[in-house]
Amino acid sequence: MNRTATVLLTALAPASWGTTYAVTTEFLPPDRPLFTALTRALPAGLLLLALTRVLPRGIWWGRAAVLGALNIGAFFPLLFLSAYRLPGGMAAVVGSAGPLFVVGLSALLLGQRPTVRSVVTGIVAASGVSLVVLKAAGALDALGVAAAVASTASMSAGTVLTKRWGRPDGVGPLTLTGWQLTAGGLLIAPLALLVEGAPPALDGPAIGGYLYLALANTAVGYWLWFRGIGRLSATQVTFLGPLSPLTAAVVGWAALGQSLTPLQLAGMALAFGATVAGQLGRPGQPPVGAAPETFSFRERNARKDSMDVTGAGLRR
Repeated sequence: MNRTATVLLTALAPASWGTTYAVTTEFLPPDRPLFTALTRALPAGLLLLALTRVLPRGIWWGRAAVLGALNIGAFFPLLFLSAYRLPGGMAAVVGSAGPLFVVGLSALLLGQRPTVRSVVTGIVAASGVSLVVLKAAGALDALGVAAAVASTASMSAGTVLTKRWGRPDGVGPLTLTGWQLTAGGLLIAPLALLVEGAPPALDGPAIGGYLYLALANTAVGYWLWFRGIGRLSATQVTFLGPLSPLTAAVVGWAALGQSLTPLQLAGMALAFGATVAGQLGRPGQPPVGAAPETFSFRERNARKDSMDVTGAGLRR
């Protein structure tokens, strides 16, 4: 599959996440963010485990737990906490700085020097998103700001580590997604029970909404995301992130009757332009954020004796 097709498929993940707000407000019980996070993650993870029937082995028990915590278990609760405590759109603005976090972490963990273009593109993306979602702000809540920064850092670190560690031999992105969603869901479960108590009563629309979030929004969405990380650079993938608030704005306009001002439309153009620019790279050069060690497990094993081991390939 060529790179354009890979980018477009990966972009479906943040686009689907952009529908979460509309589904939550229109179909789900109010004020149950942790229960919603739990029902997004754990059922999807268990379903993927049942389909793939592969469990982690050796060091991958720890790695799956770390990635699940960063990408799901810590990210979801911190994101919801920031959204509840900050003025409208501020959490999304902080989240849109994810590409800048990834550029920095890629330098530390992947050995890829930041470029002026990647930094400028990240600033433009964050500026565009702020024009789309930022509303009149009151006093900022310190805990909310800390949670927003922590959630962005958590997802960014998870993205870079997913790129750095790749996948173990014989394991595909669907299996890796199942491991992370299950690990993250298990971390959220006791927190949801402690903070929110027993699950709420669910009607038909709520059940349908949770099924959508668990299957399309999470199981398929995160599979596409982690698959993209395996085939693109970490920075390329994270520059697709602004598609989430942009999709939310479009869904709000099309389905919820919300208006879009000329300033918001200009912000959407800026953010979308930065998203496209984040996918560009000079031919023959490694993509921004790519790990220096990009050979596959198969190539690595080929350097050893003729061991009867096949690799799954990092597919950078």
